[in-house]
Amino acid sequence: MFSYGFRPFFLFGALYAAIVVAVWVPWYLGFIGLPTDFPPIAWHAHELLFGYVPAIVAGFLLTAVPNWTGRLPVVGWPLAVLFGIWLAGRGAVATSLWIGPVPTAVITLSFLATLCAVIAREILAGRNRRNLKVLVIVLALLASQALFQWEVFRLGYSVHGARLAIAVIITLIMLIGGRIVPSFTGNWLRQRGSQIMPQPFSCFDALAIAISAAALAAWVFEPARGGGAPWVAAVLFLAAALQFVRLIRWQPQLTFAEPLVTILHAGYLFVPLGFVLAGLAAFHDDASFSTGAVHAWTTGAIGTMTLAVMTRATLGHTGQALSAGPATLFIYLCVLIAAFSRLGAALSSGSPEMLLAVSAIAWVAAFGGFGLAYGPLLAGRRRDAVDLS
Repeated sequence: MFSYGFRPFFLFGALYAAIVVAVWVPWYLGFIGLPTDFPPIAWHAHELLFGYVPAIVAGFLLTAVPNWTGRLPVVGWPLAVLFGIWLAGRGAVATSLWIGPVPTAVITLSFLATLCAVIAREILAGRNRRNLKVLVIVLALLASQALFQWEVFRLGYSVHGARLAIAVIITLIMLIGGRIVPSFTGNWLRQRGSQIMPQPFSCFDALAIAISAAALAAWVFEPARGGGAPWVAAVLFLAAALQFVRLIRWQPQLTFAEPLVTILHAGYLFVPLGFVLAGLAAFHDDASFSTGAVHAWTTGAIGTMTLAVMTRATLGHTGQALSAGPATLFIYLCVLIAAFSRLGAALSSGSPEMLLAVSAIAWVAAFGGFGLAYGPLLAGRRRDAVDLS
């Protein structure tokens, strides 16, 4: 379990994502309660943005950084201690009513702080400074968690902290997705003898990321102004167009024969969709579009992209064939149902309860299904032969 970073963090991160939603729904409806200072919606947002996502980020980075630096991975007791800090954070949030806000903040913030220290040490020791931008993003996620908790403990809810976290994570998806989506697509197309390849990273990609990051920054602080914001809407729509063109340049239409590749494109599609909905919300000052944008980026982009990365990385690093079997197809179908149902609930003019229920059930099935299907691979020994292409 502690022979590689992806093993504990992918497995227990996915199971926790299922647990968070399974617990939150009856809690929100008033059937159960937790001894926490966090209101139900704030707890739900915090544990997905700062519980689930950092676990998957840790699993990915602790596995990828050794490839970037040529250094040995963090394994054994150091990895177990890091995982224990993450687990302690989940318990601290759930019992924050008992232990108080300051101890809660210290315990929960210590995970990302420790992860940043570990990643910084590895990158600097490996003289791989070009990847320090990933560390900056993780530090920004830590800052957004601190802001989120300050808002919740002071006001009872969070606006800017939650939005900043979403913006940081979407920026990370734009950066990492810009590497892995065209790379994995190109590898697969090359094996099939295709003459059409995804466009490599270029100045266009750098410009698209820069403009999109600026649009996200405007979106983060737009609620403080209130009312319609045409200029914010304009930059969000521009970001949407640039990110959609970026996705088209990666040749998604050629990948339908292999769902393990297609799901990467499907997950990334929620990035420009979120920008469109955020732009509509800024232009019309409409709460339904605002909620839709949040869930396009969270349930859609974050949920789908993380599952896509987890399934592929687990198969590759445990020596399995890089092909989606029935269980993996079920997981992908469920997370897409969860995303589109949640979007439908946000944009519905009628009663959204049924769509919310469908989304919750599908989400739990997707991440619980990952735990059941991939748990034996994550907890067991890897095969000798491994293909990481």
